[in-house]
Amino acid sequence: MKEKIKQLLEDVLPLVDLDSDFLFAELDSLGVTTIMMVLSNEFGIELEAVDATPRNLKNLDSIVAMVEAKLKQK
Repeated sequence: MKEKIKQLLEDVLPLVDLDSDFLFAELDSLGVTTIMMVLSNEFGIELEAVDATPRNLKNLDSIVAMVEAKLKQK
């Protein structure tokens, strides 16, 4: 799951260091929106503005945890 998400995001955000422990700090609003849209479309989950928090987008592991939690809610 982690590798799949990393590959998806590398394709749409090639200039962002996805291995950073402070990923959220590297993102602008367009980057955050892009992540939310790509993950929503790929996994068929509903990610909303309230999900775009520094905690959920802190690093790749937290993004994976957010996606997995949303998949369990489906």
